[in-house]
Amino acid sequence: MSVTAVVGANWGDEGKGKMTDVLAAQSKYVVRYQGGSNAGHTIINQFGKFALHLLPSGVFHPGVVNVIGPGVALNAGDFARELDGLLARGVPEPVLRVSERAQIVLPIHKLFDELEEERLQERKFGSTKAGIAPFYADKYLKLGVQVADLFDPERLKERMETNLAAKNVLLRELYGKAEIGADVVSDWLGELAALAERLRPFVCDTTELLHEAVRKDELILVEGQLGALRDPDHGIYPFSTSSSTLAGFAAVGAGIPPYAIKNVVAVAKAYSSCVGAGPFVTEIAETDGANELRRRGGDAGEYGATTGRPRSVGWFDAVATKYGCVVQGATEVALTNLDVLGYLEEIPICTAYRIDGEATGKFPVTASLERAEPVYETMPGWKTDISGARSYGELPEKARSYVERLEMLIEAPIRWISVGPRREQLIARW
Repeated sequence: MSVTAVVGANWGDEGKGKMTDVLAAQSKYVVRYQGGSNAGHTIINQFGKFALHLLPSGVFHPGVVNVIGPGVALNAGDFARELDGLLARGVPEPVLRVSERAQIVLPIHKLFDELEEERLQERKFGSTKAGIAPFYADKYLKLGVQVADLFDPERLKERMETNLAAKNVLLRELYGKAEIGADVVSDWLGELAALAERLRPFVCDTTELLHEAVRKDELILVEGQLGALRDPDHGIYPFSTSSSTLAGFAAVGAGIPPYAIKNVVAVAKAYSSCVGAGPFVTEIAETDGANELRRRGGDAGEYGATTGRPRSVGWFDAVATKYGCVVQGATEVALTNLDVLGYLEEIPICTAYRIDGEATGKFPVTASLERAEPVYETMPGWKTDISGARSYGELPEKARSYVERLEMLIEAPIRWISVGPRREQLIARW
């Protein structure tokens, strides 16, 4: 059991932060393997409430080595600010390692993200404007800057100039903006040089580090950002993120052998929530109680950990969650926010979609998903506070029946049940 992956079964916002925090306490290494500071994990512990965007979730546990892998979109400024924020709040300095092969989110990436969302207007994809899509576009166009490049000023200058040659044409011809001149490039290079010195103590060959850990059979936790339905290959494209959100990508993005990943914990909420654009079949209209569910959801309601945007909320979508567990390769499921539903007399569950008049249990491609309507069954609510339960047997019978019905529908074992935001409010069924 060398490597455990914690990933999202849905659209992101499933409550992965709590699971990674709990499992990090048992691990030697915690690794971020994809994405950037465009999403966050919310963690509540003895130091307070935190939203981590880049730092791995093991930073609150002494002795855990926290690794930013080569697959991460590293905004070095956000990294420094997040670390400083932890230290300022009394968190002991964590052990951090940053891959020398990770690539840097540059100022030009954020600028182009903002310009493109502005250009698309009502056709926009709900970007957080953190520069992630332009970053990954440059990465695969081979225009990116690796962490190692920051320590070679001539090479860095050459990489930046190569990147900007095409960008200036787009600025002028597509966006109608002024080109970026040598003075701006010089300022950016100065900023990157300062950030390089901040990163220098943490930079190493993390692939070698983690392969050695695998050989020693040390416990490694890899954590993904967002969820299966935001994956660019298997999700609701084009309303997806720009890197793979699947556990299968962890081997690439962390730099570990695929055979080492033994456990995949897929996290899903006891209802559905979503930040960002795209089809969301079980969404509840504001007139049907969405505000009440959003207000009750989690420690501070259903609002994005990075953007602060109100999440869309809906009933549990067994079609989407079953699909998410399949593509993640889930060996077990963590069901979060079960306590939130304790105010309801009846709880709907989406068991199928109706598309063009026909019912299906299959999660479709986006073109068909946009025409889907939910098919619901209803279960009785338990109408009581369950936040104090610490074992499965302490849950009301109707709450257990709800969990077991979801387990049957998604065809994956629900091992963990969260009944509140804190570490101790997590029930293990076995």
